[in-house]
Amino acid sequence: MLKRPNHRKFDYQPRHYNPLHDEEERRKRRLGFTTNRKHRANRRSMLIPAVVLFIILAIYLKLVGVW
Repeated sequence: MLKRPNHRKFDYQPRHYNPLHDEEERRKRRLGFTTNRKHRANRRSMLIPAVVLFIILAIYLKLVGVW
């Protein structure tokens, strides 16, 4: 009398799956390799204010007559 609900069927096939690349990523994570993109960005962001500060200090010392 009552209709029983059917189980949902999933037919998911991942696109662009490369098992060799997946194994490399697991190996890198296990060995602790990380990308240094964040570290490079932090160095650049600290370098620019240091150069600007140096230029301002050099102009100030030149105007005062110390340099």
